[in-house]
Amino acid sequence: MTTSQDFPAGPADREAEPSQWERFGVDTTTPHSARVYDFWLGGKTNFPPDRAMALAIEEAVPSIKAMAGENRAFQKRAVRHLAQQYGIRQFLDLGTGIPTSPNTHEIAESVSPGTRVVYVDNDPIVLAHARALMVSSPDSRTTYIHADLGKPAELLGDPALTATLDLDRPVGLLMIAVLMLVADEDDPWGKVAALRDALPSGSFLALTHPTQDFDPESVAKVTAAARAGGMTLVPRSREEVERFFDGWEFIEPGIAPVMAWHPESEPPADPHAAYYWGAVARKP
Repeated sequence: MTTSQDFPAGPADREAEPSQWERFGVDTTTPHSARVYDFWLGGKTNFPPDRAMALAIEEAVPSIKAMAGENRAFQKRAVRHLAQQYGIRQFLDLGTGIPTSPNTHEIAESVSPGTRVVYVDNDPIVLAHARALMVSSPDSRTTYIHADLGKPAELLGDPALTATLDLDRPVGLLMIAVLMLVADEDDPWGKVAALRDALPSGSFLALTHPTQDFDPESVAKVTAAARAGGMTLVPRSREEVERFFDGWEFIEPGIAPVMAWHPESEPPADPHAAYYWGAVARKP
């Protein structure tokens, strides 16, 4: 497995030239969702194709940066809720993206030391920065895996995962804005089911997914821009999102716009201003 020392090391290299990364097999000529998202969140680990894609999408939906922030805010609230209200001390974060503090382990550790977190992504840049920047407390354990959501059995059998998480105890499975990258013909529902089936009773699934339900015309433009740039981006309806939770028990308020899921202050004036569904559900 590639180590963090193999890559341009640490935060100082967050603005590294593409050539520095290409030496390590990173494709900097096509956009990657993690780096596009990093651009929207104000990060520096992105390249011209990522920025071009981000700006093309922003042209179709000018408020996309704010939406990305709302999606991230849902993740923070969901992790804190699971740690505080349900005592979850293990998290599997799939499609973690470029590290943006506070990360999953930082949120969980703020509730209780001793949390175990496995981060998973398929972009080597994410892996390099995760290893350099995400350092857990002495009482906790954090692991980073370069793996593909499309191969759940391989992921679940990874020695780094099984050494970090006890799959006989409840796990918080996080899938934040990642399933949009899996086309219908690749059966994202089956892949999520394989992951859900591997987790014990009392585990939770926290998920967000972009949707066309709130603004079909604008989201159609975004989908077309992504396709033109060679990136898969599949928005899904509320009913399609609900299928990812098949048989699990939703935490109130169930499937909701991300802005309306346990807001930290007053309910938003327009909960549909961010085009994402979000939900958390428990395995019976």
